[in-house]
This record gives sequence, structure tokens and C-alpha cells, in this order.
Amino acid sequence: MPGTVAGTPQRSSQGSKTAAGRQRAMGRAQTLTARTVCHPQGRSKASSSPLRRLSFFRPVFKLSRLVSAGKLDRIARGIYSLPGRALSEHRSLAEAALRVPRGAVCLLSTLRIHGIGTQAPFEAWLAIPHHSPTPRLDQPALRVVRMSGTALTEGVEPFEVDGVKVPVFNAAKTVVDCFKYRNKIGLDVALEALHDGWSRRKLTMDALWHYARVDRVVNVMRPYLESVTA
Repeated sequence: MPGTVAGTPQRSSQGSKTAAGRQRAMGRAQTLTARTVCHPQGRSKASSSPLRRLSFFRPVFKLSRLVSAGKLDRIARGIYSLPGRALSEHRSLAEAALRVPRGAVCLLSTLRIHGIGTQAPFEAWLAIPHHSPTPRLDQPALRVVRMSGTALTEGVEPFEVDGVKVPVFNAAKTVVDCFKYRNKIGLDVALEALHDGWSRRKLTMDALWHYARVDRVVNVMRPYLESVTA
């Protein structure tokens, strides 16, 4: 792997090469903005994201040493950030997306992202497939919702958080999901989301009806959708 120096340093010209290799590895680790992408041939490429999982980066100087030296901040297990970097209020969603790659941010978390309603959840709400095991993370705190088929795949859009592309449901799908999972979040939250999103012109009736069919809540939503256009 490029940037990784193997073997024991020698006191010859090979030793100077090894020392130079260590310097290059240290420089890469210091300039790395906590994002590493694994390539099929095993190569890794760093990019400019301030937050990313370092599963495939193996410099000679261990990440723990860089953390101890103040060169990196440990955000969570396997996730690091450059020190002093400003991170957004949605950082926990980026962490959740990195650690649960098959999930999509949903419900109260996406209401917050879209600026709809007054909910300010301290947990990251995440939709995952029915057959997936429940994620067990020390952080961030998660609220998991099970979805399947088109209910899990339709309406998902990338939302960038600290350089990480986080899959989130769009505004209309989020509002419809609130009605589908009204027993989890409360019907009052769903109604607030519908009226606030509609008044802010973040929703269209065609999109709401479409996702109501996807979520199979047409009959549930019909009176409420008719009321906002009355």
C-alpha cells in the first residue's frame, strides 16, 4: 500500500530511504482529512473531507500516536478528524452514515435537515432494511426504523455533511414517513410537518400523493392532504 513502510529500519542507505518513507507517511497522515477510499487493488486515496472512516489506512505511525500528538482527533471508533476543523450541527448524521452504510437518515432528523417543524432530536434517526441487524454504536445515539423495498429506496438524496455524502430522504418522503410512523413520533408531529412544509413551499401535492402510495398510507393521509388545499 502506498505510504506504508514495512520492515525494520536499517543503518545504511536503505535506512535513509526508510526514514524518508516514514516522513512521507507522517506527512500523509497529518494532511489526511480523515477520508480514505479503498480501491480494488488495495490502494488508498485521501481526499478533502474533514470526517471519514479510516478502515484501510495503515501508516507506520499508528493513528493512536497521531491522536496523542494532537495531529488527529478521534471522533468515534474508526472515525477521525483534523483538529480545529469546524464541524456542522449534523455531524452525528455523518458518523451514522459512515458506520451504518446501508441506512438512510429519516423522520425527525430529516425534518431538522429540511428546516420543517420544530423538532430538535438528540438522536440520529436512521432507516435500515428489515433483515439488517440492529446497529450497536457507542455514539452517536441512534433511533432505528425498519423499511423495505421502495419505501427504503425512493426519495433518497445525498446531503453533504462535513464532506461526507449522507443519504437522506427528501422533504416530501419525510413528511409522508411521519404519517406512516405516527405511532412512533406522534400524529401531532406529522401534522406540524405537513402544515409547516406546505406553508414554506417545500412540498408539492404530487410528491405527497406519490410517496403516500409508496408508503401505503393514502387513506390515512387523504383527509389531511385535502385540508391543506381547502
